[in-house]
Amino acid sequence: MLKGLSITPPVLGRITIGKVVEKNGKRLPEKDDQFTITSQVQNKDGWVLHPLDETLRKASSNNKIRSIPVRVLFNDPDLNLRAEYSMFDRQSGRPLCVGNGDVCKRYTASGVQTLPCPSPDSCELAKGGLCKPYGRLNVQIDDEDELGSFIFRTTGYNSIRSLAARLNYYQAVSGNLLACMALELRLRGKSTTQSHRSAIYYVDLAVREGSTLEATIAEAKQNDERRKSVGYDQAALDTAAAHGFANGAFEDSEDEIAEVVAEFFPTNSDVSDTSQQPTASNAQPSLKDKLDKKASNNTESKQ
Repeated sequence: MLKGLSITPPVLGRITIGKVVEKNGKRLPEKDDQFTITSQVQNKDGWVLHPLDETLRKASSNNKIRSIPVRVLFNDPDLNLRAEYSMFDRQSGRPLCVGNGDVCKRYTASGVQTLPCPSPDSCELAKGGLCKPYGRLNVQIDDEDELGSFIFRTTGYNSIRSLAARLNYYQAVSGNLLACMALELRLRGKSTTQSHRSAIYYVDLAVREGSTLEATIAEAKQNDERRKSVGYDQAALDTAAAHGFANGAFEDSEDEIAEVVAEFFPTNSDVSDTSQQPTASNAQPSLKDKLDKKASNNTESKQ
């Protein structure tokens, strides 16, 4: 295994509740009120839809995908959903710092270092919204590939919190049979004062429509027995996945980072009028400058 390369579940496509659109020459993230399932191929019009998108859209009552039948690959919730505080360089797209509120891995002038992570609210480097929660959920759809998955990425607190809670609860009540449960991603709406009472959408995980939690657990036990009878080793799969994720400092590959930054970590000039940006005479220090200064101060304090 190549050291320094995070080994992640094979991805067959993407699940989104938004997209990146071009307005006035700028690429801006735009939210949606439905799921979209795409392949990993892009053309001049954007991401090419996966065949499953049309299948699920036709099965819906209003041609909108509001739920997706899924299973997860692993019994360990943290392997299915990786959520962390992330900070990217908006110009280069390079990941600069990834932490969990306790410790972080950060690019510094002397390389990647493990440092304390105070969380974005208390971090000097995170001021101005530079760091935010970033979650990646891998799920299987339609049993197309038993070890392949579709990835859903989000920086939404509501989605990350709901998905993390559900995964942990389902693992607990099923007796660690999370990977054998028939579930569905479900789009939910809510209004808040910050959204000015307009609806915002987030992703939740639930038992499939028409079923109950008890019936889902009973089916999971049957699936588990069937898998064990043919030698399927779920514990070994979870262990292999954990080693793969830990093999690299940062999960996203270089060819994915540009799209991730464009959709979830846009530059200030992408989300506000350029006339409001600092001029050369009063420009603020760049993120790289802050990181280098922080690393220098840490080095001096140890001498």
